[in-house]
Amino acid sequence: MPVAVAFAVSAALLLTACGEGDEAKGNEEIAGAGKGAGASASPSASASGPADRPKITFPDGVENRFEGWKTGDPAQDAVLSDVTQTVNAVDDAILRGDADSAAVAYYRQGNALVSAQKWIQAWLDEDLTFTGVTRYFKPNVKVADEDTAAVVYCADESKAYNKDRKTGVVDKAPSDESPYVTYSTQLKRNDKGVWQTTEVVSKRGDKTCAA
Repeated sequence: MPVAVAFAVSAALLLTACGEGDEAKGNEEIAGAGKGAGASASPSASASGPADRPKITFPDGVENRFEGWKTGDPAQDAVLSDVTQTVNAVDDAILRGDADSAAVAYYRQGNALVSAQKWIQAWLDEDLTFTGVTRYFKPNVKVADEDTAAVVYCADESKAYNKDRKTGVVDKAPSDESPYVTYSTQLKRNDKGVWQTTEVVSKRGDKTCAA
């Protein structure tokens, strides 16, 4: 979805499209979810702004790599920085098994927060977590005004794998699903200056990301 179009998409349409809660990482299915989407997590670019930002750290073997995540434009880079934080916050919640994560609520509001909480709970219901590396690339950001923005970006999950939460067994069996996911997001800047994600929709196997 082009960034300009993302602004025009209604909340209802976003929620009926293929969102993050419809897919899971790796090779196993999550109940009510299907395969693929989501990402591994590791802290990335440091976020500026409020001093009360959640501190996110992750276990060895789990990493997010954000490639080409700097534009040189301060406004756009501020948005992209907070996009990395919302990705990391959701992944941190999955890794820790916390569907009511305060960090997720810090970086997400509205439909995006609700979908994230359901997504995290789906992992918990199946006793799954994950390990490995997820690559985020081709970010396309549009800042409409000082409080509204949209970002479309790609994820490559080919090196991220589901892991049994109880046994620690990692599933590296080949998957028939494409490892590439396109994410289209809408963001609002709150009164603290944090760019919070308010809508998320994802599409697996998008040729734009696989190219």
